[in-house]
Amino acid sequence: MLHRLRWHRKRVQKVVVASSPMLDPRTADALRQAMAAAQQGDLQRARALAERALAAGGDVVALNAFLGMVRARGGDLLGSVRHLRLAHRGRPGDTTIACNLISSLIDTGALGEALDVATGALAFADPSLRVARYRGFLAQSLERFDEAVEAYEHVVARAADDFESWNNLGNARSALQDYEGSIAALERAVALDPQAAPTRLNLAIALYWAGRSAESEAVLRKAAADFPADDRPLQEFYTQLKRDGRHDEALPVIEQAVARNPSSAGLQLKLGVESGLARRPAEAERAFRAAIALDRTMVDAYLGLAIHYEHTNREDEFAPLIALAEANGLDAGPLAFLRALEHRRAKRFEAGLACIDMVPPDIEPERSAHTRATLLDRLGRSDEAFAAFEQTALLHQANPSEPLRRGAEARDQLRGELGLLTPEWAASWTDARPLAPRPDPVFLVGFPRSGTTLLDTILMGHPATTVMEEQPPLNLVEKAIGGLSAIPGLDEAAIANAQARYYGEVAKVADLPPGKLLVDKSPLFLNKVPLIRRLFPRAKFILALRHPCDVLLSCFMSNFRLNSAMANFLRLDDAAEFYDLNFRHWEASRALFGPTVHSIVYERLVEDVEAEVRPLFDFLELDWHEAALDHRRTARARGLITTASYSQVTEPIYTRAAGRWQRYRPHLEPVLPVLEPWVRKFGYAL
Repeated sequence: MLHRLRWHRKRVQKVVVASSPMLDPRTADALRQAMAAAQQGDLQRARALAERALAAGGDVVALNAFLGMVRARGGDLLGSVRHLRLAHRGRPGDTTIACNLISSLIDTGALGEALDVATGALAFADPSLRVARYRGFLAQSLERFDEAVEAYEHVVARAADDFESWNNLGNARSALQDYEGSIAALERAVALDPQAAPTRLNLAIALYWAGRSAESEAVLRKAAADFPADDRPLQEFYTQLKRDGRHDEALPVIEQAVARNPSSAGLQLKLGVESGLARRPAEAERAFRAAIALDRTMVDAYLGLAIHYEHTNREDEFAPLIALAEANGLDAGPLAFLRALEHRRAKRFEAGLACIDMVPPDIEPERSAHTRATLLDRLGRSDEAFAAFEQTALLHQANPSEPLRRGAEARDQLRGELGLLTPEWAASWTDARPLAPRPDPVFLVGFPRSGTTLLDTILMGHPATTVMEEQPPLNLVEKAIGGLSAIPGLDEAAIANAQARYYGEVAKVADLPPGKLLVDKSPLFLNKVPLIRRLFPRAKFILALRHPCDVLLSCFMSNFRLNSAMANFLRLDDAAEFYDLNFRHWEASRALFGPTVHSIVYERLVEDVEAEVRPLFDFLELDWHEAALDHRRTARARGLITTASYSQVTEPIYTRAAGRWQRYRPHLEPVLPVLEPWVRKFGYAL
């Protein structure tokens, strides 16, 4: 949002009789009396004197101009416009009359008519520059930016110290995507008045869109420091961080903005969203509640709170939230969305479907489409459900972050890494093998939707484990060392530093007391075996397996946050290729490095949890702990669940998802040839 600065425009309009042609004596006398009455505040007498003179045949231009001024002062804007039109028609070159008419038209909202008065010819002939300033403002307001630029350039060429016109010229040039021209004008405005905070903000925006984001950031940081009570530089910086995908940096910036302006419901809403993304559930709920307290009908705050309750296993809070929304007068559309979530929780699927059909298309379109799809799936209406899941995917594909492109880049990276995974490459590694400062972690891997969240919840229930769920330590280490291609050349010092960095990052997100076994759960660490073996040669792996067709269908049906990996699940053919690439990566790495692996089969796990988990505990050298099987108790205690399984992991273990792909087989037929080799390899059938 560019910030326009306007020159000071007095509400009391002027009529300059002395500059008019010679008036007849009766008109001149009437105007002197009327102006004296106006100066004494007696607008009624002033108007009556002028109207009598006009009715008696006095000067039409002078008297209408005066009456226009008097009516404007009295708040009769339509009357003012009527008189000033007559005066302007009689003397179109009089800039004072023109400016008074333009001013009244602006106050009535008739900007187009005002611009018709502020013609280019009149503006460029006016030495006072008042008409040109009006013309620039009006053209800019009407998004006729080329005319605005022409008017402002006329002004600053003759009034080089007019910082407001320089600012507005910069904004108009930005609107025409002349960012370098905009920057030049805005830098001039800042030099003329460094204390004008909006101009600094406009400069930062122009710099950003000119591709000079580092300079934009510097301007915003300095503005935030120079104007410590102003939250706008921080808001703009936050917006730029989000636009650039620098999500990890966004939360502290929006926290500072809220500290400066805690009464802004919009800022509180953003704080709620960012706190949720940063896995700070208490702060998220507090911010959403604050937003609702400040704006009782802020739809997004209610929706954010509902989604927060889903992810923190507090769906029993839906009913009180709906009651609050009803009491606060929330519109029927968002209320229907909230009710649909409550009906789905209570397994009233038909009622939920009726509610979701009442939700307007601008209310959480992706979530609404996904909710409809899940309700149809639970009702067994498979073809309709698949169409609704496709609609959800299409909405996600339109995201400005270009998920399809990012997904393709992730697949390209895997293809490139597969080319490296040869015996010759593995033989080129240095002999360095420093031991980590504590026992090597266990890595829980497997394609998403293979039961990894259920499994990590069971492992969380064991007192001798710390489970870290999809956190960034290993990815940060990989980035720091330079990626897969840098692994062979790591010496002992580099490996030791990487190990230390890993545990340092773990300490930021997890409590890991001595003696506890760290389980690092991230399904797609399927493709991180070389890195893990380089850093932790004694690490064990738990591989979660599930029928590839059920896995792929479930990924397509899930409403993932669209990072570069999850962006592969918006189209079935992309998902199948991604599945194939990840398991080819896993199998190639397994052949080269021989990791110690224990497999858990989802279908057997949901049939007999204890029979599948006992051998796993033996593999991990953990004592048997019966309470770990109560995954629902553990899930309720763990609070935030960040994966797409948050809605299932608190339910009793069910088998309805095993074999579900058969209901959708016609839709999966095109990708079955890609999956078939893996179906056979993992002991399944088509």
